[in-house]
Amino acid sequence: MKFALDKPVKITMLGAGGTGGHVTPHLYRLLHTLDRHIKVVIADGDIVEQKNLVRQNFISADLGRNKAQVLAERYASAFGMEVQYIPDFIENEDRLTELIRPDTYAARPYSYQRLHGLSILIGAVDNNKSRRLCHQAFKKSDNLIYIDSGNGEYTGQVVCGIRRSGRTYYKPIGSIYPDVLNEDVYDKFPTELSCAEAAVSAPQSIVANVMAATVVVSYLYNILVLGSIDVRNITFSAKTINIKPELTTRRKRKAA
Repeated sequence: MKFALDKPVKITMLGAGGTGGHVTPHLYRLLHTLDRHIKVVIADGDIVEQKNLVRQNFISADLGRNKAQVLAERYASAFGMEVQYIPDFIENEDRLTELIRPDTYAARPYSYQRLHGLSILIGAVDNNKSRRLCHQAFKKSDNLIYIDSGNGEYTGQVVCGIRRSGRTYYKPIGSIYPDVLNEDVYDKFPTELSCAEAAVSAPQSIVANVMAATVVVSYLYNILVLGSIDVRNITFSAKTINIKPELTTRRKRKAA
């Protein structure tokens, strides 16, 4: 899949915790070198707590502050980019649809013709209800790159879904792992969790979060710098130090 290297780019990242926090510094470092208009919006309604300092990309001075705000202010400012963040959980399809709507730009100077820029949605969430929301928004989008990351204590996956001109070229997380789309009474948005439920989370390790973040940034590098990707989705294990990609059919034939 090929991508133009001159279009404006809008990146929306949902989640600024275990994986999103480690994606952020490398994301801004990568983007500030590109000679094109870039917009990054980080959304998360959570605040930094003491327990987050173990494996998330925060320090003691961040305690009590909104995660998205901390990351956006720290890294966007460091690399001379505009600070944009939403200190809320995105749990409404209309709001998400508006966030991921591609920006438009003039086809050439003084032209009235408007073209669509590149829109990328990064899902760094920790619940399937949010993934279903992203899946629905993806299916209704004409043009969108949706990179979803999920992991347990040591293993995980990163899936890159692509919509172009109303057609799905690479399947999103919900199509690769259909269990994500199964509704479960225990699966809730972050704002629906009780205090007791919010205090309990699936175990994760910092190495799994860092590995997931590395894969996400690698996808972005290929799309925005090299202008192409040949990998649909990736599974990884931090315990066995292994990353396994699923190549496109074309690349599989070449490899054979």
